[in-house]
Amino acid sequence: MSNVTRTYFMLNVDQMDRAVAFYKEVLGPVIRYESETWTEIKIGDATVALHAGGGSPKPSGLTVEVLDLDEACDAVRRMGGQVVDGPLEQGSATLAEVADSEGNGFTLVRG
Repeated sequence: MSNVTRTYFMLNVDQMDRAVAFYKEVLGPVIRYESETWTEIKIGDATVALHAGGGSPKPSGLTVEVLDLDEACDAVRRMGGQVVDGPLEQGSATLAEVADSEGNGFTLVRG
């Protein structure tokens, strides 16, 4: 029997309001909990936690599959993020490397 109750990705953010607005617009998550220092958002079956404090953003390892990759990339730009690379076809997948409004990198994949 596992002692694990939940697994989540944590991303450091400089401005919580801006980061929450970014993810709401780009991915449409369910907000589980929101405060000035910690916000948990449900994206599909995953939980992504936003932690105030900034720091040096690095690639997160987070990958999100979306129905419309072009629309998601447009939303990234509109919400102050950056499409770093792509969309590119890699084998049978089409993906884009993006950064959120706080500079945290993640991957969008066409579903």
